Amino acid sequence: METFFSFLERRVDDCSSLLCIGLDPHVNDLTAPSAASARDFCLNLVKQTSRYAAAFKPNAAFFEVFGADGWTALKDVIDAIREESNRMGSMIPVVLDAKRGDIASTAGAYAKSAFENLGVDCITLSPYLGKDSIEPFIQNPEKGVFLLCKTSNAGSMDLQNLLVMPVGSDNPMPMYNYVAQLAQQWNMNNNIGIVVGATHPQIMSNIRASVPEMWFLAPGIGAQGGELELALKSGLRKDGKGILINVSRSIARAEKPSLAAAELRDSILGVRSSIIGNR
Repeated sequence: METFFSFLERRVDDCSSLLCIGLDPHVNDLTAPSAASARDFCLNLVKQTSRYAAAFKPNAAFFEVFGADGWTALKDVIDAIREESNRMGSMIPVVLDAKRGDIASTAGAYAKSAFENLGVDCITLSPYLGKDSIEPFIQNPEKGVFLLCKTSNAGSMDLQNLLVMPVGSDNPMPMYNYVAQLAQQWNMNNNIGIVVGATHPQIMSNIRASVPEMWFLAPGIGAQGGELELALKSGLRKDGKGILINVSRSIARAEKPSLAAAELRDSILGVRSSIIGNR
């Protein structure tokens, strides 16, 4: 049975990459503060970098800021990724960075919007409302989610590091480990992963020990200060997969995004080979 992560792993093998390219059209990077400019900015990135992308991750906020036109531009970008995938003969997963989280009935509407109307393959979600807020997104095994577990921002310490006492246990654990373990329990269809920031390599290592088989989406490399080698050492599974390294600005703002993406993809492969060789 096809699942989201079997789909992702096929793409990883096809392009020999663990690079997730973020599509974040910051208004300061655009030729004009408009939805059309945001669309063109992202279309150029898709065209230049698709051969190196294990996945693309458009951030909904940078499109929504332009209202209805922005939503149309986002759909155009997603459609362009599909067209580029068809041209190459290898489908590239699209992860919508939306961080949704609401009660079940509202979650169902969000799921329909993302999966049916926009046509994305995966979405980021907040798990704070519990399993019933996640279930509408995971009914179809071919559609995936990444649950916020340990995010890359400094403010993540406010809640995500708090010690919690799971029901039936006498041993407290950090909230992020509890979220990771819940995600693993809920992952019956092989379509749930977790967001683990590359800015916290020791915590990433702890989470990997807790959930050795889960996929991580790892933001924070580059502009946010995360280090590639530490992230890969902390987050790779034993099979050399299991982590998507998300990079946005370092590629989007490069003079030649295609070259930046190629060099980063090759750096990831080099570090991964070294890590696997030393295990």
